[in-house]
Amino acid sequence: MPKRLLLAFFSLILASVISLPAQNAAPKNSSAANEERIHRVENGIPPIPLGPDQPPLQFTLQQLMDVLKVPGLSVAVVDNFQIAWAKPYGVTEAGTTNPVTTSTMFQAASISKVVSATGALYLVEHGKLSLDEDVNKELTTWKVPENEFTATQKVTLRRLLSHNAGTTVHGFPGYAVGEPIPTLVQILNGEKPANTAPVRVDLVPGTKQRYSGGGVTIEQLLIMDVTGKPFPQFMQQTVLGPIGMTNSTFQQPLPPDLAAHAAAGTLADGQPVPGKWHIYPELAAAGLWTTPTDLAKFGIEIALSRNGKSNRVLSEAMTRQMLTPQSGDVGLGFFLGTGGNPNVFEHGGSNAGYRCIMMMLSDTGQGLAIMTNSDRGMDVASYLIESIAKEYGWKYTAPKHSAGDVLSLIGAMRGTQAAMQEYQYIKKASPPPYELDENALNQLGYELLSSGKTDDAIQVFKLNVEEYPKSANPYDSLGEAYMKAGKKDLAIQNYTKSVELDPKNQNGIDMLKKLKEQK
Repeated sequence: MPKRLLLAFFSLILASVISLPAQNAAPKNSSAANEERIHRVENGIPPIPLGPDQPPLQFTLQQLMDVLKVPGLSVAVVDNFQIAWAKPYGVTEAGTTNPVTTSTMFQAASISKVVSATGALYLVEHGKLSLDEDVNKELTTWKVPENEFTATQKVTLRRLLSHNAGTTVHGFPGYAVGEPIPTLVQILNGEKPANTAPVRVDLVPGTKQRYSGGGVTIEQLLIMDVTGKPFPQFMQQTVLGPIGMTNSTFQQPLPPDLAAHAAAGTLADGQPVPGKWHIYPELAAAGLWTTPTDLAKFGIEIALSRNGKSNRVLSEAMTRQMLTPQSGDVGLGFFLGTGGNPNVFEHGGSNAGYRCIMMMLSDTGQGLAIMTNSDRGMDVASYLIESIAKEYGWKYTAPKHSAGDVLSLIGAMRGTQAAMQEYQYIKKASPPPYELDENALNQLGYELLSSGKTDDAIQVFKLNVEEYPKSANPYDSLGEAYMKAGKKDLAIQNYTKSVELDPKNQNGIDMLKKLKEQK
């Protein structure tokens, strides 16, 4: 090769080597800038103002986790349709030192519903299912029982996805490790060993939005009947795999090789869930194991698809329909318009020992996924969402914290008496900083009861009875606290009063029967 050409060749190679990193690498100091943003998020938890002469409650993310006994948390933040950062906090199991990592799996609980909805809509696009056809036409292993409510209107996939099919059973408690696991048909029929009531239609389909995990379980069986595939296999092939959700599965029970990378659930009092977690055969409604990073990938895919920039699972037209209100604030799976922004789509989750949430702004490509291994995880996540939204300039107004949320946090940080003093301040303040109703003290009472502080819980419930003497629920709660304290006569007295005020209080009726049988 002539010397001139040889020099030109090496110049070209050198230019390529020099230019490639510049094209693909993040901007200079981006890592440092990102760390600064993370630091501001962790330390930007909004302070909670208290009554006169009281300093506001101020805490970092880790302090909030410690106070509320949340062992582990993992978060992924999305900006401009990309994962800006992901970070783990704490440990995978209360009382251990095993750290959470970005690949630690958590139970997604009801976020499973929107991932499952995506699989169902895939079948609609491919002509295997219809959104508006009677699901009984495609169900083969079980049928929705017909009754007076289904005489003129039918249960359809659209109605199941938007929670207005008139179906019963709000949610599922799961099954402790070692317990018998029912089949899907046994769950739908409420037959042993199922631990929930039969899934039935008790409202005219299409007339009222009512959240129904039972309806989503019908959806699960519908998918299985139409495809002839196990639900985890179908979801892996159509949704999880194509989106690149590599640390996600609908397999229940969790296989041993995956269980080694899973966080163990934690009860509200900080104690671990016996057996580490519950098993959820109601896969579509509550069975997904995943990570915040994988949920962020899922949210990004839905947002890009809505904008016509990706179709790895659904077309733009179908995704736009998915994110269009069908019944109230519910689309085909997602809740819409949270925080006063019509472009927000989100869903939260609550399984025994786990709390989580996924949110996206479809127009700006901003969002987050937060997963925790604690029943009190959302108490932390709600403040973390505010901090993230502020740092990244979201067009989003965080929902106002309830008086119950604030009292519960004060109780955890400064004790029951401080919380009750704050209640008196809120009650007398004009205008009140938080709206008060019977749920405020009731929430505080149950936080104390679940934390083993039964005597404190009784004092709070007694105050609630004094404040709302004509309401059945405070008496029911006080009865429960007395029962837990072993004071059966006082429990019977309060349950009796609760049933007198509300003869339809089935819980009170059941507890009275149980207590009287024990005497």
